[in-house]
Amino acid sequence: MRRSHYQVVIAGAGHNGLVAAAYLARAGRRVLVLERQPYTGGLAVSAQAFPGVDARVSRYSYLVSLLPGKIVADLGLGLDLRRRRFASYTPVGDGGLLVDNGDDRRTAASFAAVTGGGADLARWRRFYAGTARLAARLAPTLVEPLRDRADVRDHVVADPELWRDVFERPIGEVVDETFTDDTVRGVVLTDALIGTFADPAADLVTNRCFLYHVVGDGTGDWNVPVGGMGAVSGALAEAATRAGADIRTGMEVVAIDPSGEVCFRDGEGAEHTVTADRVLANTPPAVLARLLGAAETEAPEGAQLKVNMVLSRLPRLKDPTVDPAEAFSGTFHINEGRDQLARAYAEAAAGAIPSLPPAEVYCHSLTDPSILGPGLRAAGAHTMTLFGLHMPARLFRADPEAARAEALAATLASIGTVLAEPLEDCLLRTPAGDLCLEAKTPVDLENEAGLPGGHIFHRDLTWPFAEDPAETGRWGVETPHERVLLCGAGARRGGGVSGIPGHNAAMAVLATS
Repeated sequence: MRRSHYQVVIAGAGHNGLVAAAYLARAGRRVLVLERQPYTGGLAVSAQAFPGVDARVSRYSYLVSLLPGKIVADLGLGLDLRRRRFASYTPVGDGGLLVDNGDDRRTAASFAAVTGGGADLARWRRFYAGTARLAARLAPTLVEPLRDRADVRDHVVADPELWRDVFERPIGEVVDETFTDDTVRGVVLTDALIGTFADPAADLVTNRCFLYHVVGDGTGDWNVPVGGMGAVSGALAEAATRAGADIRTGMEVVAIDPSGEVCFRDGEGAEHTVTADRVLANTPPAVLARLLGAAETEAPEGAQLKVNMVLSRLPRLKDPTVDPAEAFSGTFHINEGRDQLARAYAEAAAGAIPSLPPAEVYCHSLTDPSILGPGLRAAGAHTMTLFGLHMPARLFRADPEAARAEALAATLASIGTVLAEPLEDCLLRTPAGDLCLEAKTPVDLENEAGLPGGHIFHRDLTWPFAEDPAETGRWGVETPHERVLLCGAGARRGGGVSGIPGHNAAMAVLATS
């Protein structure tokens, strides 16, 4: 029997796979996308997580920073990405540190109240002026062929001190030298630890995490997708379909041959085989290795607790000078001082769930109320998303359910230490009486989404330049097999909701065919 042949087969219809499909189909290629789930979007989706509650939460990923405006323009995506007025709020005693993007004087007054002077504010402004310059210069290179390390150092960054601080010295060491206040140090360090279990005082993997958090689209802004994260994937799926890509859900890829043969199983269990000139794997590298029949590699390890909630109302703050709507519309830091982060890391490294888990929350619905039904909006309800740090997968292996319950209880108690009332008093209940609260550990992501170790970046983030001279001029998506390319977060310059690996995989195909 003759097998169907495509110019490109894409394994996985996550957002990166959809980006690649849209670019390639627009270029006239015959493209087939195979997705195991009954929906497209991978982890960049919205869902009604609580029965009978008309709220669409971004269940896994939740904000957009790295998605280049170039991709949005190239593919004609009708997206509304809104900038948050308030960058962050960090409770401190009966007050707090507010970073207001729209009012420099208010930010300065908040720094003075928390730190006891203006020195750290001046250092803060100087530090982030440097990261802004870096972002503006580096971001455009993420959708170009790879440059070598020296070229990025000398011509892209072109600032020896900034290069040393971001690329060569542990970010924890830099932060300790730059700032004096524990709270300010912690606010900076959290960007080096999201989804990354490491010591920022010693491990440069935290520098790479920090870099990807400040470089997004040349500004580093973390924007709210109107309609939820599903609006991003929905627009990409529409663009790919409109261009002619054939997207099939409920189709699980079970094997990939380096020759370009792809075997997959449909929803009824029947197996099928197609062939392709190129196969793009929108999967973690460890999953691709398994599909290729290669020897198993060491599994990566995710390190986060994700909690989705719907609130009947916003909780009260201890700080009378800040409106909860201001504090929760940006990133609300919970017990994330520099010393608190270090203690939590030490406890988790020793095999224990942190006694005072560091975490951060924000309320999507304060910037974008469209994700709530009319009744919830009228009643003053809001969504709340929590991201907990230093929760490595190893803590949840032995007894996943008991460990999840312990981690959630400890995290809710941690939130309670910085609010004027228990968060539980503000949680909405479903018509059946259940709290609108769900928690996802790295082991849950491994089991539900197929992410080895529950690693949200698929593996440790890499530097956005060629580390091997042989990579220079390539796209960072290549594998040892000429016909097989990575197009997911595990590619070089991958990670986050960016579409960059999808774009780069498509460019690699178009450059050679």
